[in-house]
Amino acid sequence: MSLHSPLHLMSVVGARPQFIKLAALHAALSDFPQFRHSIVHSGQHYDPEMSQAFFDEFHLPAPDVFLQIGSAPHNVQIGKGILALDEVFSSLQPDLVLVYGDTNTTAAAAIAATKRNIPVAHIEAGLREFDKSIPEETNKLIADALADIWFAPTHTAVEQLAKEGKTTNVCFTGDIVIDLLARRYGGVSSEAQKKEIAFLTCHRAVNTDNSERLKSILEAVTNLPMPVIFSVHPRTATAISLHGLDSYLASPRIIVNKPISFWETQQLIRESCCVITDSGGVIKEAYFHQTPCIIIDEQTEWVESVDEGWATVAGAGVKKIINAVMDRKVPLGSSQALGDGKAGYRILQFLNDFFHDQS
Repeated sequence: MSLHSPLHLMSVVGARPQFIKLAALHAALSDFPQFRHSIVHSGQHYDPEMSQAFFDEFHLPAPDVFLQIGSAPHNVQIGKGILALDEVFSSLQPDLVLVYGDTNTTAAAAIAATKRNIPVAHIEAGLREFDKSIPEETNKLIADALADIWFAPTHTAVEQLAKEGKTTNVCFTGDIVIDLLARRYGGVSSEAQKKEIAFLTCHRAVNTDNSERLKSILEAVTNLPMPVIFSVHPRTATAISLHGLDSYLASPRIIVNKPISFWETQQLIRESCCVITDSGGVIKEAYFHQTPCIIIDEQTEWVESVDEGWATVAGAGVKKIINAVMDRKVPLGSSQALGDGKAGYRILQFLNDFFHDQS
């Protein structure tokens, strides 16, 4: 490892949740001039609405490298990513590669960096859904198997890493996305006036690839007693059309939105009486805004939100979703179990100490 100064950190991102996490880390870098930071965009999300818009919104610098991997089946996308990233790592020789979350880009970057003997740090390490049929789960496992440093967003994640034998170079950080929310809203937010509307997102393959699950979700929300604002992911829009479910979007109960900005999304979550989602990111954001969350999946890695009563795992059954919405409760406050707004600082301080110990 070359320990020149400034040390070269390279972030590899490729999808909306990673752009958001990157924005939080980028904001913290101003306090750490000992690091040079470059950004590689894999192009996994090639739609400008899902990519460039987030760079613009968070005032992120343009990626140093844009690979334009594009859409492809999982193995093809990961394989193309490994080959392209291998060339980048060979040419630019970063001191450490930062991977984020659980996308195909995460897995590809972890593999390619490891094969070049470049240390890997995984932001959002240790989260598990214990179901390898979930693409994100296998990406988590790959990244954590190959990482040299694990940045865990929850104490549950730290405990899981310990069960897997990872106790050295594990750092509890809190969730890094909470950094952005805390900076904007000033801590755990419960001041917004809730409206009698629900906010729906649905994009995971378990729901979009299964016509019956997708139909059940749409049927449930069209039978709720309040309007439902549906932020439609491009994958979900394609699936709805493919499965012949467009008629549900014509329901007077559903207000269809194209993908909206991060901060517009936060305002909707903040003001809604409840959120219905399969997105891990939205689950965390609802927890921060103290908005009850109905999870249209069979499990969640953000177990703290369920344990504290802010989230309910309902799956995709029509009656279960409707009952969860109607029976939702607002707990008396919440802890900071998912973060206190200082994750980015903790990550960079840990890396500073890590490199200092190597010298």
